[in-house]
Amino acid sequence: MRILQINTVCGFGSTGRNCTELAQVLRENGHECHIAYGQGTTAYEPSYRVGTRFENHLHNVCSRLLGKQGYYTTWGTKGLVRYIEKIQPDVIHLQNLHGNYLNLKILFDYLSVLGTPVVWTLHDCWAYTGKCAHYTVANCQKWKTLCGDCPQYRKYPPSLLFDCSKTMYEDKKRWFTSVKNMTIVSVSNWLADEVRQSFLAKYPVVLIYNWIDQNIFGPRDRRVMQSVRKRYGLTEDAFVVLGVSAGWSNHKSSSSAGKLHDFCQLSQMLRNPMQLVLVGHAKDPACIPNDAVHIPYVHDLAELAAIYNMADVYVHLSMEDTFGKVIAEALACGTPAVVYDSTACPEGVGEGCGFVVEARNVDEVHESLVKIHQTGKQAYSRRCVAFSESTFNYRNNTEAHLDLYRKVLHR
Repeated sequence: MRILQINTVCGFGSTGRNCTELAQVLRENGHECHIAYGQGTTAYEPSYRVGTRFENHLHNVCSRLLGKQGYYTTWGTKGLVRYIEKIQPDVIHLQNLHGNYLNLKILFDYLSVLGTPVVWTLHDCWAYTGKCAHYTVANCQKWKTLCGDCPQYRKYPPSLLFDCSKTMYEDKKRWFTSVKNMTIVSVSNWLADEVRQSFLAKYPVVLIYNWIDQNIFGPRDRRVMQSVRKRYGLTEDAFVVLGVSAGWSNHKSSSSAGKLHDFCQLSQMLRNPMQLVLVGHAKDPACIPNDAVHIPYVHDLAELAAIYNMADVYVHLSMEDTFGKVIAEALACGTPAVVYDSTACPEGVGEGCGFVVEARNVDEVHESLVKIHQTGKQAYSRRCVAFSESTFNYRNNTEAHLDLYRKVLHR
């Protein structure tokens, strides 16, 4: 088979790593995989950059000023169409299409007449809303009928002047439902249920969880944990409470504002030997609680795995997740998790792998930490590793995509 994946990035970030890891499995099974991407650079080949840096930057500016995302990068998308014509893929696998690098009308007008089977993995809710990637915190259900008067039009993807959510909803519905042979892949049961209530419900929805590379994310010996603690100024007897995010900000438009607020509240409850550690980029270091240890964004996956290992518990205070890969990574390293009972977060915590608490109930989070501290991390570790290996298995979940490709080709 010859597969073409289309994603915002290639080789970095969670979705970018998914693309290259899936491509590796395809190659190992004797297949060919091309990746088209819109932002950054990549060492992966064969790959195709959609649009120039200038064209995509202009797309970003127009999206912010005019309120429409996915209407520009005309020449770049026409170039992508020519690339598809050249390589003649057997299956086109769409991943993240937002990110100011595609003209959606041009792409879907082409896919609607091409006839090639399409698989679309949804990593968030953007595909079936007027503009937003998540809507739970805003408590908005307009996406089920018709978006408009958007309560989040200034949030991602941000619009500075105009609310075009109604127009984009109508256009996306028309474009995205024009493809005859398409299968939706959901990365969680929660997201699959949401998709079945949207205009994408006409297509079959298949659940395939994202995966964890257990060769990287797995238990390490005690000497590794001691070394990591020493590197970040943590004592050996500290009970490390870990939080991980791409970025931390207390700005009200930031997706991390709510969880950072809750972490600040939690930090005031922690008593010795509990120590809060937050990993991720912080534009303003002052937003990090004074008594927390801050580790900047970690690019090295082996180092990130070592940090998960040295923690006693991973705390995930996000309200909006369609998968929650960091939860799965922590469990793979034998570290129990405490998560909010919101969106897909509970799916990441198997029985005996931690606690699912009421959303935004920081008192209940603290009570769960006390229980884990009293019981000890080791009482949870074996179940955490077993659950991660069975549910988020790298080989099983990537090969599930190969099975899906074969099915859509024979449909």
